[in-house]
Amino acid sequence: MKESFDLVIIGGGILGTSISYFLSFLNKSKKIAVIEQEKKVAHHTSGRNTGKVHAPYLYNPEKKKLFANAAFHGYEMWKEYSKQQNLPFKEDGVIEVALDEKGIKVLEKYLKWGKQNGLNEKDIELIDKTELKKIEPEIKCESALYVHRDGSTDYSTLTNAIMKDSEKNGINFLFKNKINQIKKIKDKWEITINDNEKIYSNFLINAAGGQAIDIAHNIGIAKNLTDVHFRGEYWKTPKKYHNLTKTSVYSVPEFPDYPFLDPHWIVRVDGSCEIGPNAVPVFSPYGYDTAENVKEFIPKILEMVNSGARKIIFDKDFQELAFSEIQSSMSKSRMVERVRKFLPKIDSKEITVKGTAGIRSSVIDEKGKFVPDVILLDEDSSFHILNYNSPGATGALPFAVYVINQLHEKGLFENEDIHAQCGPWKFNEIVERLEK
Repeated sequence: MKESFDLVIIGGGILGTSISYFLSFLNKSKKIAVIEQEKKVAHHTSGRNTGKVHAPYLYNPEKKKLFANAAFHGYEMWKEYSKQQNLPFKEDGVIEVALDEKGIKVLEKYLKWGKQNGLNEKDIELIDKTELKKIEPEIKCESALYVHRDGSTDYSTLTNAIMKDSEKNGINFLFKNKINQIKKIKDKWEITINDNEKIYSNFLINAAGGQAIDIAHNIGIAKNLTDVHFRGEYWKTPKKYHNLTKTSVYSVPEFPDYPFLDPHWIVRVDGSCEIGPNAVPVFSPYGYDTAENVKEFIPKILEMVNSGARKIIFDKDFQELAFSEIQSSMSKSRMVERVRKFLPKIDSKEITVKGTAGIRSSVIDEKGKFVPDVILLDEDSSFHILNYNSPGATGALPFAVYVINQLHEKGLFENEDIHAQCGPWKFNEIVERLEK
């Protein structure tokens, strides 16, 4: 293989595929490819999540501004696309509960953030435990934030539909192609795949998710950043619990400065229910099993020790939290007990089937701090999207538009038809919404 492209998108997750979707309408004359190492799109994090279409109430409007804005607009866009394509989308809301006075203060903060991020009184409301009992009698708490503008879907199905639309418009999806090396040869990128095959491109978009930092390091940028990976595990509940609540239920995270969320009660779009996820530290973006983690253990530890992440490794609070998450992986009852605090009717003995695990990758800067928002780097005929995590799936469509518009304004795709009809939307109208 020695193909040459105008543009290569690295990563067939929900973001890379969404970027290809809009470019397929805007750039009919350009030859564009998506390189994906798996045999299908959304094989990893994009398809291994709760399927929630998140309202932007959990996100600090100053520290996670881009994520929050994308999530706000993503809700309506996924709803519209799902309706057009006859795909699953349920407007079922979510309830965030506080179990004590400290938690109530957090809910008040979330209410404020939600409104700052665009939600109104119909979208989100703070209610006391007496009001909640009338709506959800099985939930035990002191107060709750009822978020009506929140939904459920199946992101694997959505990503696959977007891929098919992209292919119809001429995008090439190159599956089962693992990238080994990327280097600049004169004015083109030479991408080595599957050990010896070559692909050439004038421009690269790095949307590789859990491998985005590695791709950036491969071409010599973002050396001040590293990433850490956390496996989120789930337990499926028996059918007798499927009508326990009408909506998914989250509890206020005990340690908001770290990417450790207490497991949720999840009601999926098909009506099934799960408990999860936890956040078990692993050593690879594909660390679903012991063999992969053993293989990557030494390289990852060396990378972390020689970066800002070493401060995290030796942080006592982080060590304690990490150990607690490992225990929740080893003991089903520890994980279930976290949810029983607000849904006491659940019996861990009746939960016996594991769900699908997914892995979230978080970026750490040179100071040893978790980076809260997405990182965008424009460097030498390449554009890198790093730290694209939750609510990444919710915001993938508008965020893809944001990325393409950024490149368009820099003159990189000057032949784009920014007034093009892209499925249900006009591209320029999405841009205008994002800029409000």
